[in-house]
Amino acid sequence: MRRTVRTTPSRGRRTARLLTAGAVCAAALATLTAAPAQAHRLPRWEAKETGTPEVRLRGLAAVSRHTAWVAGSRGTVLRTTDGGGTWRDVSPPGAEELEFRDVEAFDARRAVALSIGEGEASRVYRTDDGGATWTESFRNTDPRAFYDCLTFFDHRHGLAVSDPVDGKFRILSTGDGGRSWTVLPSAGMPAAQDGEAGFAASGQCLVASGPKDVWLATGGAARARVLHSADRGLTWTASDAPVPAGDPARGVFALAFRDRVHGLAVGGDYRPDQASPSPAARTTDGGRTWRPAGTPPPAYRSGIAWLPHSRTAALAVGPTGTDLTTDGGRTWRTVDTGSYDTVDCTPDLACWASGERGRVARLER
Repeated sequence: MRRTVRTTPSRGRRTARLLTAGAVCAAALATLTAAPAQAHRLPRWEAKETGTPEVRLRGLAAVSRHTAWVAGSRGTVLRTTDGGGTWRDVSPPGAEELEFRDVEAFDARRAVALSIGEGEASRVYRTDDGGATWTESFRNTDPRAFYDCLTFFDHRHGLAVSDPVDGKFRILSTGDGGRSWTVLPSAGMPAAQDGEAGFAASGQCLVASGPKDVWLATGGAARARVLHSADRGLTWTASDAPVPAGDPARGVFALAFRDRVHGLAVGGDYRPDQASPSPAARTTDGGRTWRPAGTPPPAYRSGIAWLPHSRTAALAVGPTGTDLTTDGGRTWRTVDTGSYDTVDCTPDLACWASGERGRVARLER
């Protein structure tokens, strides 16, 4: 589960240490391209063998430095509790034909996974025992709906989003940790543009921060947009995002918010033979307005995450590499050329990434 970490005065010293460690990590990453001779000493992606080369892992939930969940094609869900040293196949029985594109985990035992597709291919599963057993808590019965992403505000309240039905994005809500789901009224949702949809590329087209704020990334239409709700999905406002648009393959693919006002967006054109000028943007007013990056990533990016306990550093990933910003999204530099679809970081200073051919990696120092 991606959520904002709050601190209290009683944890002040520990917080100061974490903030310092986060700053050191970001600074070290920033020198990767400047000091190649010292690269062996600096943070880098270290592959964690999953034994699933036939699977593309677009869903990722990083719980800690030791525990992470990944989900992907062929109905696959994997879990590690030893930092990626070993992976347990905890896929739901009978799900071999499903495409899992998002997984949200509360800890090593509790997780919620979303499969995508038209009609009944869109489903939600929940486990409370580390994947030993799963309960199917939602199966879409509307052939017009296609669910893309899910997110949680806390251990109980969460949302999932479908591409537009009857001209509006459809929102699914849970108040019991994903055990049951209800379609929310569409009265507070703005009309969708022609061809507008979400991208199920990294599990980050719908993200929450705090107890009630949530943002939805869109593409495929004349303008790429980010929709925001401050009341857990009941009412929404829409803002244009300055990333490539005007084609079904273009738009905002992933969002990351470190609090209610500071957010980052990445995307572009996912086709490898098409350029993606200006595939990154940032907001400092909760998504009301977006500004393009001055020096953006060089190509399409599908996943993004703030570095732990940092106000200015974040990572963006995609099929052609990983990029780092240390100034809140104003400028980006490429620090790795490996292929990843999604990225997630944890409060104990761990960042994980996953993608094609069963690839999973953890940022190592």
